Amino acid sequence: MSQAYIKAISYYLPEHILTNEALVKEFPEWTVEKVAKKVGINQRHISAQDEFTSDMAIKASQKLFEEHSIDKADIDFILLCTQSPDYFLPTTACIVQDRLGIPTSAGALDYNQGCSGYVYGLALAKGLIAGGIAKNVLLITSEVYSKHIHQSDKGNRTIFGDAASASLISTDGFAAIGEFELGTDGSGFDDLIVKNGAMKSGTKSTDTNIEMDDFLFMNGAGVFNFTLAAVPSLVENTLSKNQLEGVESVDWFVFHQANSFMLNHLRKKIGIEQENFLMHMQDCGNTVSSTLPIVLKEHHEKFKTGQKALLAGFGVGYSWGGNVLTFC
Repeated sequence: MSQAYIKAISYYLPEHILTNEALVKEFPEWTVEKVAKKVGINQRHISAQDEFTSDMAIKASQKLFEEHSIDKADIDFILLCTQSPDYFLPTTACIVQDRLGIPTSAGALDYNQGCSGYVYGLALAKGLIAGGIAKNVLLITSEVYSKHIHQSDKGNRTIFGDAASASLISTDGFAAIGEFELGTDGSGFDDLIVKNGAMKSGTKSTDTNIEMDDFLFMNGAGVFNFTLAAVPSLVENTLSKNQLEGVESVDWFVFHQANSFMLNHLRKKIGIEQENFLMHMQDCGNTVSSTLPIVLKEHHEKFKTGQKALLAGFGVGYSWGGNVLTFC
């Protein structure tokens, strides 16, 4: 069975920046300091009105090819994680394949997973490589969550930013992908949801009849409680699956960058030292499925041969996933 590795990572952030100062002008009952302290975010990038998931996916992939001298002709599978696809159908990954000029011999599919999406993508990519189905998987995460959020929703607007990442998963690379711990609890499906727009709740309302069910709803307390209950077990089980004992056996921890308040609670509850707990959200916000690859990219120089990093993604679904990377 072929071992799978992360070979390269790049990411793209949209040009427009929404700062805390700009948000406070819209919501004067808040202060810049309050927003920064509550969520640990100073600014977030917002996609242009005519910029969509496929556009950002392409920009991230082009950066990957250019920054790491990757020949797109070698790509034999595309996995695209998104909860904000260009269309109901066709698959956004098919549009990306064509616009990037990736060979038509490559497979391509979307999967809708959200905050745990990067870990799930690594699992799918590892399976494709282990099964001999692919040798070079282009794993893309791309979200324009801002287009799901109502302008008056100050809570979600402070948290979420738009971004896309592109990773090459291959038979060699800088980080060996270990064993996975994955889980699902669909009983919490409606705690983070865009209710209208698909088949069950009908199409979105017109501009003259705007309903909040057309937009992203998050039960913050419910998501927080789920996270505090699920993530410690996720870490413990991920360590066990990789035959590791205790948090001391891992050099780095990379958690989904939900918000700093939640992450600090988790870090203390699990007993992880602050210097081993990597974060990068101050200048880009919670970018949903792109948070983990952004942290890995930003802290890449810290990773030494033989060190291990535990990845943990968790959220919408509810779903969660963990993995241990070993750096080469």
